[in-house]
Amino acid sequence: MSGLQRVRLVLWGIAAVTLVALALVWWTKPQPTVLVESGRALVGGPFTLVDARGDVVTDADFQGKPFAVFFGFTHCPDICPTALWEMTLWIDALGDDADRMRFAFVTVDPARDTPEVMGAYVGSFTDRIVPLTGSAEQIEAIVRAYRVYARKVPLENGDYTMDHSTMVYLMDEAGGYVAHIPHGESVERAVARLRELVRS
Repeated sequence: MSGLQRVRLVLWGIAAVTLVALALVWWTKPQPTVLVESGRALVGGPFTLVDARGDVVTDADFQGKPFAVFFGFTHCPDICPTALWEMTLWIDALGDDADRMRFAFVTVDPARDTPEVMGAYVGSFTDRIVPLTGSAEQIEAIVRAYRVYARKVPLENGDYTMDHSTMVYLMDEAGGYVAHIPHGESVERAVARLRELVRS
């Protein structure tokens, strides 16, 4: 056997071992846990928050109509203003169908996002989206109920920002999770999903 043949044989052997190892990793890796009950994802639940006027708002206030909710914060540099702008476009595009559902923006930064701050921020986009905040405990409760990712990230200047989920949650008229709209979804596709939600 020539030297070149031996090298080829070794390379083929390494490739075979690598493929077997990758296959084993793939087949033995833990599968993600999907929380479901009666075929529906366990996202959502009771909450008690306050709106821009400081009035108490609960999940019961949102029942009766489907709703879309985004979790963000007012000091967000890009994702949150983009999401609010997109939601405003959806509301405009829905026309009369927009009256058949509700929209909310829930802060993940209650320390800075007071009712007044939330009202001014969300109101600069539209008055059709309900701004919601609350105590740290109340926000923690709704974040946990909706399976939202939200984490405080320190900055070098001593300030902080928030890392958080970027999708818009779609809930039915009973407060049950239906689907979500990913960040950056086209207006056409998002509006089609919302129309399907309000007409189902």
